[in-house]
Amino acid sequence: MILVSIRVHPGASREVLRLLPGGTLDARLRARPINGKANDALVDLLAGRLGLRAREVRIAHGARERQKLLEIDLPSADDLRARLGARE
Repeated sequence: MILVSIRVHPGASREVLRLLPGGTLDARLRARPINGKANDALVDLLAGRLGLRAREVRIAHGARERQKLLEIDLPSADDLRARLGARE
């Protein structure tokens, strides 16, 4: 399992997930932060892009903030970069 920092921008016109040079992620989500919809959309987007199940991506900290810390069931950060790089 790895921990990944992510900056979320809810209410965007399209959904985008980018890996920034420092190793953090940046996510733009269509969903608004109402009743946890943006968090659900974040987990679904990330799981889909990484080829994981939604239960393998968890918000460890910052569920009510734009800056979040995620737990992802991957063996290493290199695996995360490889999975995201192959789809961009």
